[in-house]
Amino acid sequence: MVATLTACGSDSSDSSGDSSSSASSGSLDGVKVEGDVGKEPEVTWDGKMDVGDIETTVLTKGDGEEIAEGDQVQANLWIGNGFTQKKAFSTYDNGQPETVTASADLNPVFKDAIVGQTIGSRVAVTASAQDAFGDAGNPQLEIGNKDSVLIIVDLIEMYTPPKPTDVPQSKMPGIVEKNGEPVSLDFKGLPAPKADGDLLRSIVKEGDGKTVTSDMTLTVNYLGQVYDGKKPFDESYSKEPASFALTGVVKGWTYGLTGVKEGSRVLLQIPPALGYGAQEQAGIPANSTLYFVIDVISAK
Repeated sequence: MVATLTACGSDSSDSSGDSSSSASSGSLDGVKVEGDVGKEPEVTWDGKMDVGDIETTVLTKGDGEEIAEGDQVQANLWIGNGFTQKKAFSTYDNGQPETVTASADLNPVFKDAIVGQTIGSRVAVTASAQDAFGDAGNPQLEIGNKDSVLIIVDLIEMYTPPKPTDVPQSKMPGIVEKNGEPVSLDFKGLPAPKADGDLLRSIVKEGDGKTVTSDMTLTVNYLGQVYDGKKPFDESYSKEPASFALTGVVKGWTYGLTGVKEGSRVLLQIPPALGYGAQEQAGIPANSTLYFVIDVISAK
């Protein structure tokens, strides 16, 4: 969903709402929003919701720090389809908020709901699906391009990116190789990780290239496995190297690879909160600690 906040949507509409004004009644265009910030909102619809331009309304004004450009914030998001009058997405279902960077790159639908607001606020945005998600709407959320959208943003707290704890290789799983390439990880003798464990990093081999920053695009080979997994859940060594923006992967990669030098081989232990959390993925049980061996081939 963070990628949706930044990459999609229309930039042709200006926000016509007054983001500094509070809707004390909790109603907007026939929609009633109730509940406390930090808990999933209770939304009552009074018929199909019609919208025009993007409108932003502060339902609850928090008394925390004001969010400025460049700040990272933990936010819970609730998205409803104004045509079907149904919930389409909620981070409350996933058990953890999204981390959003307040920047000029934010989709205009979300920008006024975040930049300049205060921690502890609940902000509602009404928009067309085209303004929110682009010409196609969002089929994954069952939102058609002619539908209207209600977005509720709970601004929970400022976010300070975690720094990885560097540990010796002996504190990480062994790397099993075949023909000089990693084929699996060996967890023999390694204690089971705690669900709320730290982000751990071991530099197996340090490269001599440029230092990776979080805004770079990397080309890597990698292998990922869960603790005591019978086999890797994914790998690229038998295929082709993968390229990706470091902001577009799980947070454990973003923070774990920042500061690493190009040409390095790295082992990462990623706790669930910086991986897939409570979401089950193909070959990855919910609340799994992820382990990766990563070869950083290039960074741009």
